[in-house]
Order: sequence, then C-alpha cells, then structure tokens
Amino acid sequence: MSHHTVIMNESTTDDIYAYALSKTLTKISSPATVGLYSSCQNRINMILEQMEVCMERERSRIEESYEERPKPRSAKPSFTDFLALFSRLLFYWPVWTEKNQQHHNIRFIHVKFSAWHFAGSDLLWAGMAIRLFQAMQMNFGKLQLVLYRVVQHDEEEEIKKKIVKDGPNDWRSKKICCCPLWFFVLTLLVLPPIFLLLFTSGLFQSEVEPGEEVKESHGLVGVLKGLVIASLGVPAVSTLRFIFVMCKNLIFSQELNLKKGMDNDRISNQLGFMNEVRKEMWFLSRFIQFMEVFERRRIRVVLNITNLDRCSPKKIVAVLDAINILLSDEESQLISILAVNPEVIVEKVNFADGCFSKEDRAYALLNRIVTLAFTVPPLCDNSRRKLFYSLTSNSKTTEDSSSDIALVEVTSETMESNPLISKNTKVVDVKEEEVESLVLSILTSNEGNLNKYMLDDAMSMRRVINSIRVTVIIMKALRHDEFPQQENVAAWVVLANQWPCRLSWIIQCVEDAQQRADIDHNNLPNTDHSKTLWKVYSESRAELYVMSSQIEDLLEQDGDPEMFERFLSVDFQFTVNDLKSFKAATVNLDSSIRKELAQIRGTSRMRDSGWMRNLAPLPITTIINMKTDDICKELERMEYPRKYIDIVRTNDLNGSALVFGDAEDLKDLLGMTFGEWATFRLHFLDLQPHLQPKYKNMPPTPSQLKKHKIHMHSPSPLI
Repeated sequence: MSHHTVIMNESTTDDIYAYALSKTLTKISSPATVGLYSSCQNRINMILEQMEVCMERERSRIEESYEERPKPRSAKPSFTDFLALFSRLLFYWPVWTEKNQQHHNIRFIHVKFSAWHFAGSDLLWAGMAIRLFQAMQMNFGKLQLVLYRVVQHDEEEEIKKKIVKDGPNDWRSKKICCCPLWFFVLTLLVLPPIFLLLFTSGLFQSEVEPGEEVKESHGLVGVLKGLVIASLGVPAVSTLRFIFVMCKNLIFSQELNLKKGMDNDRISNQLGFMNEVRKEMWFLSRFIQFMEVFERRRIRVVLNITNLDRCSPKKIVAVLDAINILLSDEESQLISILAVNPEVIVEKVNFADGCFSKEDRAYALLNRIVTLAFTVPPLCDNSRRKLFYSLTSNSKTTEDSSSDIALVEVTSETMESNPLISKNTKVVDVKEEEVESLVLSILTSNEGNLNKYMLDDAMSMRRVINSIRVTVIIMKALRHDEFPQQENVAAWVVLANQWPCRLSWIIQCVEDAQQRADIDHNNLPNTDHSKTLWKVYSESRAELYVMSSQIEDLLEQDGDPEMFERFLSVDFQFTVNDLKSFKAATVNLDSSIRKELAQIRGTSRMRDSGWMRNLAPLPITTIINMKTDDICKELERMEYPRKYIDIVRTNDLNGSALVFGDAEDLKDLLGMTFGEWATFRLHFLDLQPHLQPKYKNMPPTPSQLKKHKIHMHSPSPLI
C-alpha cells in the first residue's frame, strides 16, 4: 500500500471529535463500551479511522515522554525479545504487582468487526469472539497463544482471587521439588549426554586385573549405561508429550472448535456453548495480562463493532447481550466501540421478541452497557462545504503551507475511499496538563449542588466522568481562550445524562424559535439569549404533555421531574446563551431523540395555500398559545358564520380549552352542521397522531394495559 505525505492546515469538528475520543480512551479504565452514534455511516467510518491515527500518535507521545527505566519492549519483538518471551512462558510465572498493574505506557490493538459479514449466522455474538481470536493471532502469533495455553493457562484460576503484591519482581520461577524448572530442565538435558559421552569414550572403564573375568566387567558397564539411557528417557518422553500437545492445539485450534459449534445446532443451542466461549474470552484476557507484564505497558484491545444496525432485531439483542456478558469481565482489557445509528437500533430492539418491560427496551439496554455515549453532532458548515466540494469536483486543492503546519502520513486508499476525511486538516493538540488539571478540578469541586443529582449506580457515574473528560477536550480544542465555569461543565453533562428527553425538547424549541425568527425577520422576542432554559421549557411543557403518550419511551429515560425543575430554576440557571456555548460539545446527548421530537412537532405544520389552507391541521404549539380572539380571527378567515364566533367568544374558548377539552362536549356547544364540524375538527382538533402510541404494531405492555384500566382514576403524569 503506497503512502504519501499530506499537508494539514485546517481541522474540522470531526477531527476534534476523533481526537477527543482517542485522548479519552487512553485514560478510561477497561472494560468499557463506547456508544458512537451517528446516522451517517461514512462519518462513523471516518471518525474510527481518524481515531486510530490519533491513538497511535498519542501512544507514541506517551512513550517518548516516559523517562523511567526499564523502557517498554518493542511491540514488534526482535529475536532476543522472542527468545525472552519463550523463556518467560516456559520457566516463569508472572507476578501481579502494583507497578505492573498501572503501567504508564499503552498499546492499542484495533479489531474491526462488521456484524453484517456474520449476519448469516444465528450466533452473531460467537462470530465476534472468533474475530477477536483471529486478531490476537495476527498481533501476537499463533505459536505464542498455543504455548501460553499449554504451559501457563489454568482454568481453575478463574475462580481464584487475583492477588496483587507490592514488590520489585515481575516474575517468579517455576519450581519442581524446590528446584527452579529451568535448572531442572537444563540438568536433564545436559548431564545425560555428558555421562553418555564419557561412558562411550571408555573413561569410566576400569583396568581388568589378571585372573578376573572379562564378562563381569562388561556387565557392570552395561548396567551403568542402562541407567544413563533411562535418565535420557525422562526428558525425551516429556519433550515428546509437550510437542504432541503443541501440535494438537496448533491443528485443532479453539477458533476451529467455535466454528464447528456455530455450525452444529445441537451444540450451539446448549448453554454450555456460551460458557465455552466465555472461558475462551477469559483465556484471551489472561494472555493479554501476561503480555502486559512482559512488554511493560498496558494493552487495550479496541473492538470496532459496525453495521450492527443492518442486522435483524433478534441478532442485535444477542450482540448487545454478548457485550454485556462476554466482554465485561472486570479484568478484561477490551474497549468496545458500538458504532451504530441509534434511531435504527432503538426501533429494531423495541420490536424484538420479548420486549415488554421497561428494562427490555432499547434505551434501558444501552444504558446498562454503554460507559461513554458519544453522539456525533450534525456537520458544521465548513465540513458540509468540504464534503460537497469533494463529491462534486473531486479535485485536490493545494493550500498555502507557509504557516506553521504539521505533516501527517495518511494512506491514499483510506482518503480516496472516504470523502469525509479531510485532506487539509491541522493536527489537533490540547495540552495534557491542562486537560488533567481541569478534569480533576471539575470532578473534585462539585461537592455541593451537583452530587444530589447523581444516580447511585456505578455505570451512570462512569458515564458522567468519561463524558466530562470528552467535553473538556472538545471545548479546549474548539476555543482556546474562553472556558466556561468548571461547575457548569459538569452540571451540563449531568443534565444531558439525567434528563435527555427534556433537554432535547428545550434544544428543539430554541432551534425552532430561531428558525421562525429568521423566517419572519424578527430578531427580538424569539432570540433572547438571556432567557433561561427553564422559562423555555415552561412555555412549551403543555405541548410536550400533549405528545407524551407517543414519546413514552423517551420520557422513561428522564429522572425525577421535580429535581429537573430544581436543577434549572434554582441550582443551575442556564440560559439560551449557555446552550449555544455548550451545543458543539454536547456529545453525550443522543441526537436521535431530538430528531424524533422535531418530527412529531413538525408533522402538523404542513400548511399550504388554497383550499388546503382551511383543511390542514394547525400545529399544536399554535393552538395551545391561541387566545379567544385568535380563534375568532381564524374562524373569520375560514368564513364560518358569525354565530359560531359569538359562541366561542361567549364561552371564552381558548387554545388550551380546545386541546384538553372533550370533543363531544365542544361539538354540542357549537351546534355545527356535519360538514362544518368536520372541517373545524380537522383544523383545530386533529391531534390523534400525537396521542397514539409510537409502536402501534407492538402488543401492549402490562403497564399500558394497567394504565388503560385505571385511566379515569389516575393523575396526569408530571411533565
């Protein structure tokens, strides 16, 4: 593959996102699962490729700055390192110490798993395990893996507690009868040939005295020779047994056994098959721990799971369960990157078999697995312009390189296959000391108002901590001069983590107001940047309540509504201006939520001219905010008789009365003809699409059945 040097002098937001993720992955503890969410597969591929480049650059930077001795071994071992590895495997046990469990240096092994390639198999999760085995063999060598299985691996260690000692030695010698194994083997290999050589040379034969029988002398020598040959047989038999076991494992590998198990329905349907796969994943974890001690660095396996959203719902759920079960061992060195379109995943998982309870649905399932949610924001204007230009002209422009630029090697194949990869991107660099200082300060300074809004489970806390780190890096990269208050950064991350639906609703309302102001050329009321987010929410909460039955699964993600009110109205009074400053760094908020809210909100805004102007339903926002006079003016425009306008004015019918009142009572009150009532109902009361459950083909959940039975006696949900 040919390489060429690309001059990079301008960074896009996607480069910053890839850089922020790569920096964060060097710090977070494993095992971890990163949810990389985007509706554009090309952007996902681009960010994953750019992340690999940034992670390798970060690894090199960390090792170059490491000044302690001894230095880590090369990832591509020399001949002496190869011999040293074999000697460690054969004659030594690793010792887990405080130092070798917290190495400063790090090495990443990238494993690509396209779920679509294994979609034909019923056991998609087993294909993921096979892909990991193949990657380990490519990176470490099949012989090393087999040798470790034969001379180091012990399945019983899985149930034993891992003991971490405090000492300088990373290795202890294997012993037989208090004798080091290497000395014992050396003795068995060296002494018998020496004795045999001495006997065959005749040095041990004594001179025969006159009168003695020669036959007796020859008998004594024969006995001694037999003992020497017998001693040679012990290492010979052990060596032959070792060679046999090695050859057996080389020919009949675990990868082959897993493939046979996948093809055999009788075996794959048994519980023991998943247990065997789990044991093999634990074996890989122990082998990597061994190599960490040998190489004197942390080793992290980065598993990129792509195209999962193209598979069937049943297989998607199986893979998500496998991530939760097989890849989440406490000592695992695995970092899973779930690169999917969240909207597709949610739709398919919610339609999967057995999805009845809240915990079975997509958002709850992902929250149990994902330790860092990263939603790729929409393309900025600069990135969109570059993409459009690259797709239309496919030309290569040269930029002025007189300024301070960085040279980065990028494969031409990668750049040509993915037009989203910028050919002129400056290397993003944020000072490590500044990031660590800010993150530490943020995490330790929020002992007052913020702690009471944190959930009491470790998974949620890990998501918040990891998201804070990513947010800090992105904001430092986007704007080097100004940085918001440290407490506000953590509070914003917690807000997006605890109330994703309500925050998405606020963002959508602010965006719609801005677009409406731009259309109407009105820059005063709708674009007040000093307006608090709580005020924005209060003005639109009635509309959110109307559509609550359709977005029930979204609202289920949110925490306590009263705590949300206290968060925004008392402790953290964020404004529209704060929202705009945090918008580009709000990567822990699923953008598919806001997309769905926007779609529901904009469904009824399809108004046209002519006869459709009187038939098209009014938007819910418009109806709720209408006063009695507004309704009268609308009836006049629709050329309704004056008597109906007088009834509306007499009974003080406003927008809220139309939305929340009973339609039959309103029909009796107005006394319209059938044709007049049909037009009135379509224009003012066509709210059924917003009140229907989202998943109409799904069987009702027990909670929905219960709500239906006690609907008339239960209080309204708090919005």
